[in-house]
Amino acid sequence: MTRFLTALSFFLTALFLAAPPATAGVAIEHWTTAAGARVQFVASRSLPMLDIQVDFAAGSMFDPADKSGLAALTRALLDLGAGGRDETAIAEDLADIGAQLGGGADTDRASVALRTLAAPEKRAIGIDILRAVISQPRFDGAILEREKARTVAALKEAMTRPDSIAGKAFWAALYPNHPYGRQATPESIAALQQNDLAAFYARHYNAANASITLVGDLSRAEAEQIAEQLAASLPPGVAAPLPEPPVVGKGGALAIAHPATQAHIYIGLPAIERGNPDFFPLLVGNYSLGGGGFVSRLMQEVRDKRGFAYSVYSYFAPLKQPGPFQIGLQTKRSQAREAIKLSRDILDRFLAEGPSEEELAAAKANLTGSFPLRLDSNRKILDNVAVIGFYGLPFDYLDRYQAQVNAVTTAQVKAAFARHVKPEALRIVTVAAD
Repeated sequence: MTRFLTALSFFLTALFLAAPPATAGVAIEHWTTAAGARVQFVASRSLPMLDIQVDFAAGSMFDPADKSGLAALTRALLDLGAGGRDETAIAEDLADIGAQLGGGADTDRASVALRTLAAPEKRAIGIDILRAVISQPRFDGAILEREKARTVAALKEAMTRPDSIAGKAFWAALYPNHPYGRQATPESIAALQQNDLAAFYARHYNAANASITLVGDLSRAEAEQIAEQLAASLPPGVAAPLPEPPVVGKGGALAIAHPATQAHIYIGLPAIERGNPDFFPLLVGNYSLGGGGFVSRLMQEVRDKRGFAYSVYSYFAPLKQPGPFQIGLQTKRSQAREAIKLSRDILDRFLAEGPSEEELAAAKANLTGSFPLRLDSNRKILDNVAVIGFYGLPFDYLDRYQAQVNAVTTAQVKAAFARHVKPEALRIVTVAAD
């Protein structure tokens, strides 16, 4: 997953840890390898499968100011030739054992994931490939030029689409003096060289900067052995220092001309980081504001009563440093100003009133009741546990979620929103509005 996640992707990510299982929790075992990598392990014996994900603090927030896109391109080349295998050999060896490599890079982390059969003779090959990918990437010059060309073409195409233009402009407006606001451009990608990738890799891909998550048909002893093997292939290193947190500045509006028939509107500000104690009040409250689909106030007022938009939403996207609160919608060009004013009015009323007791109860019921479906596969468990491990959340996070959600009060929602959503600091980005 690249830096340019859509609003829907962020919304789903935020919801993915949005409520606890109603039944038994996920038993997370954890330890630190001899090389210093953090490990999370969940034994799951129901299927003869093994999922492994290695996360590094190597996302786009660590891009040098003059090399935007470096983190994503570095991650893209990891599994396109590593150790004694070129990209074709990696693909063929994975196919022979029915395994898959995945992962990507976002704002905070770069991930490499392996799904393989758990049988020792099968998983050994997959783990050897994973080990080589994270520890011995080739960064082949010809492949680098090919991937640069693909990335440049994709960026140029994205620059023609109003949704992409709006998303990039929104992040730049929210984070003008922070790496979260930097955007890869065709020019920044074209200028990257092999030595740039090698230097970024050497700085960020080490054991101290890594979090290893294993879910599947393994014993604790087997999980420890695999984690040690992976971590020992990396240099010990040191954890990457974080930049200064973003400053919430003054609000304002940015209008970008575009010939599209629909105006794209984003409203928001930097709001909350992972692990913030206000997360649960914000999560529960936002369900009533704009996160609950057809039952949310934004949907009822903007879509159902006024017909301004087919869909409208709001969400909080906590990151390593304060991630955005965002309201998003599309509407007719001629209705953009009215839709913005209405959305702001709804937000202002919510800040003043908070949710009603009926809205609060409905939000809790939905968030707690729907979560088991988000833990119904090893891959989904892996995603949740990897987030817990990478961001340093409590290891009983999933077990305590139900109590945390159900404990939220209207007063807590109002107080949390007041702390994190300042109307005077909201940035408004529109593309293709009259």
